Amino acid sequence: MSQATQPKIYVAVVGVGLVGSELISQLLSIPSSPFHLVSLSSSKRTIFQDKAPIGADWKSLLDSSSEKPDFEKLTQNLAKLNQRVAVVDNTSSEEIATLYPKWLQAGFNVITPNKKAYSGDDGLYEAIITTSKASGAKFLNEATVGAGLPVISTLKELVATGDKIDKIEGVFSGTMSYIFNEFSTGKADGPKFSEVVKVAREKGYTEPHPADDLNGFDVARKLTILSRTISSGSATSTSLPNLKSFAAVKTASLIPSALEGIPTGDEFIARLPEFDDEFAKLRTEASAEGKVLRFVGVVDVSGGQVRAGLEKYPTSHPFATSLGGSDNIIMFHTERYSPRPLIVQGAGAGAAVTAMGVLGDLLKLI
Repeated sequence: MSQATQPKIYVAVVGVGLVGSELISQLLSIPSSPFHLVSLSSSKRTIFQDKAPIGADWKSLLDSSSEKPDFEKLTQNLAKLNQRVAVVDNTSSEEIATLYPKWLQAGFNVITPNKKAYSGDDGLYEAIITTSKASGAKFLNEATVGAGLPVISTLKELVATGDKIDKIEGVFSGTMSYIFNEFSTGKADGPKFSEVVKVAREKGYTEPHPADDLNGFDVARKLTILSRTISSGSATSTSLPNLKSFAAVKTASLIPSALEGIPTGDEFIARLPEFDDEFAKLRTEASAEGKVLRFVGVVDVSGGQVRAGLEKYPTSHPFATSLGGSDNIIMFHTERYSPRPLIVQGAGAGAAVTAMGVLGDLLKLI
């Protein structure tokens, strides 16, 4: 069936910030689009327009709306369309993530870069899996790991085609990638750790409070998503632990214990120099071994372990030679891809590539 004769897919977008706005722009630029944009919701306003699709004037339409977001009402309105529907959640809201089973039960496809539903409480994740199977509606979450990089889809295909996953390891955080690409190059000396973190914050690579990156939770969430993807897609059981949430991942935080609980990012940055010598020692030790420091995440299927933390790699390793800026790099060690792993690398953060990952999932519905 040609794209022109295909029935439209009615799209409701929740979250119109950096990623959401970029997604709408990319969505509206598709020639002979199969998508009919019917609803937009910000944190304060919402619009629903089922007759004529929402177009390039969406910002002014949303700004002029007096209607507040009401997801119960949105669900009812979408159900009344009696059409193929996709709900795109561009937020990082746990509250909205809890609505996924309800939307899937209603037959709506759910697409999101929001990691909360897929890395949080395992009860919610199981409800998503079960409801999707029962209704036939799809949940697609490519952009939850690696933004626009084909990480989730690659893993799903490997598992679905019967390949045996031995281990996945990678630099999953753009923030951590930048910090250690700058800090540890294989030489014994270099910039101070606190200075690198400070510059990363000024460039917008870190959260306003850098501790939210240095605690490793973002990586732990992504590892949980990968681990669950393997477990739910495998025909046989694996030795991977049943992660109740991302908090069960063995995560080695880089926050010095004395700085735990520092309330503001400014105060954290001001005090981080107190620990420069400790980080410099780690770099010197790595250099003496001909290695670099990288904050990596590992899903070790054979070893039955999921962990995140600082590890050392030879200066000839792709984690040392192939990374630049805030790139991500992920290695899939499998039965088929052995001894040379399948490698996916590239920009792992940013509105444009994240929106591309979301739009790519939408296109899978056609």
